[in-house]
Amino acid sequence: MRIRGRVVLAAALALGTVGTTGVALAVDRGAAPAGEPAVGTWAAGAVPVAGQAHAASRADAGGRASTPSAPRPTPVASRPAAQVAQAAPASVNYLSDRYRVGPGEAARRLALQELSAPLAGTLAARFPDAYAGMWLDQAGGGVLTIAATDPARVTEAVAGLPDARHVTVVPVRHSRRDLDAAATRLAGTLGVTAGRDVVVDERANEVLVLTGDAVPTDDARLAGALDTAGVPARARARFDEGTIPKACDPRYCAQAPMRGGIRLDVPRDDGTVGGCTTGFNVRAKSGRYYVLTAGHCVVGGRHQRVDDTWHQFLGPKVPVGIESTNPVLAENAFPNDYAILPYAKGVSTRWAYPRRGTGNTPSLVNYWCVADNPACAGRGSHDVPITGVAPYATVQAGWVVCATGSAYTPKAGEQYVDSGAGVGYLPGTRCGEVIGKASGGIDVRVCARPGDSGSPLFTESDGRALGILSDGDPGEGPCTNPDEKNIYAPVSVILDRVNDRTGLGFQIATQGPLLAAPTGSSNR
Repeated sequence: MRIRGRVVLAAALALGTVGTTGVALAVDRGAAPAGEPAVGTWAAGAVPVAGQAHAASRADAGGRASTPSAPRPTPVASRPAAQVAQAAPASVNYLSDRYRVGPGEAARRLALQELSAPLAGTLAARFPDAYAGMWLDQAGGGVLTIAATDPARVTEAVAGLPDARHVTVVPVRHSRRDLDAAATRLAGTLGVTAGRDVVVDERANEVLVLTGDAVPTDDARLAGALDTAGVPARARARFDEGTIPKACDPRYCAQAPMRGGIRLDVPRDDGTVGGCTTGFNVRAKSGRYYVLTAGHCVVGGRHQRVDDTWHQFLGPKVPVGIESTNPVLAENAFPNDYAILPYAKGVSTRWAYPRRGTGNTPSLVNYWCVADNPACAGRGSHDVPITGVAPYATVQAGWVVCATGSAYTPKAGEQYVDSGAGVGYLPGTRCGEVIGKASGGIDVRVCARPGDSGSPLFTESDGRALGILSDGDPGEGPCTNPDEKNIYAPVSVILDRVNDRTGLGFQIATQGPLLAAPTGSSNR
């Protein structure tokens, strides 16, 4: 029998000239197994937003100050660690192998990871002058580390969180708000984009100017801009020496419905065939479905014509999508490395859920077992339903994530385009760890090969879309380097960019693709 209770923890939070108010961290706790943190529903108190500070205290007709009632806190579910682990066996396996921890400890870390994103948003809103970022320190014991300029206030607020003994607050000099402001100023001085070319490194508590493309390494303005940043700031190359693009010639096999992680072949102008991997299903506000992959698959020197994409170009040769020209829905400028492909004329029904299908129609990512993902032995290949997007700002170092790629070098006699992956590399799903965001994208420790470009990066336990593969360390053949780094373009950044340019209201689909597609040109 489980005994359920309700624990409410309150902390007084100073809010500048408004005075002090209280925040409740409410947790419906069940009796957790020995050694596991308590779980339940966590809710943060009301968060004042810009423009509400002076409205918080208003004078009534008699001149007395009155305070409007605060909105009800939004609860955030804190799932039991065992439930999270059951939904994420490969993530548990990664933590167990990498850090030599047991399944229970791995499950605890994944449950803390799920809680970290909503916690980050709340702390940033309630402590804008103190909160400076957070990350999961897997090597240091699976500890959620929160940086703050005023550690005492933040420590008090998080003291009652589930698994609070694995949450620590460390002092830093600059808040995330100040770092973001400095990044924006630096980007303006250099004429580039904050968040893409000038980024915040939360663990170092500094700002990075990424050089090598939008900002030339020898830019004469760079030294002066860094000196006047007002916070610690430095320049670093966006990509390490030896980094190569993953644009290549992939191989795969699939069936309806369209899902992330399957093969795309792209005939080029010079007669060769290149390609990538599908990332996620995308839906415009019109109701039309599209396929998201990497932009460098269709934007480049050998792609002057309107590119079309195929599944198994040398085999069944099933058409998939076509490059959009009106409007243009592709770019090749990291992190805006995306192509949103409308289905080729007449083929949307080939990749949609059957019209007479029953039950759920979730948007899917293909989870395909490979020999170097031993967690598959117990559960086998399956589909992961995509439930939404993890905003780039919430993705944290230490998160355990998974990716599915379709790169392949065929054996003699096989009818597949050689992607250049190298003999011995098996297409499929692997899991690893976010190691930072210093590239302006999502840097991960997950093996990938040429031909995996555009492949989906997602969280296994809750099906959140994070990014699509763009670049990474060189390598071919089997995955033998446990520290191999690859770089994913953030999905939320891509969607913001393309929606600003087109107004088409693209979202990562959580249902479909469905057959009820609107009529119109096939390349729109």
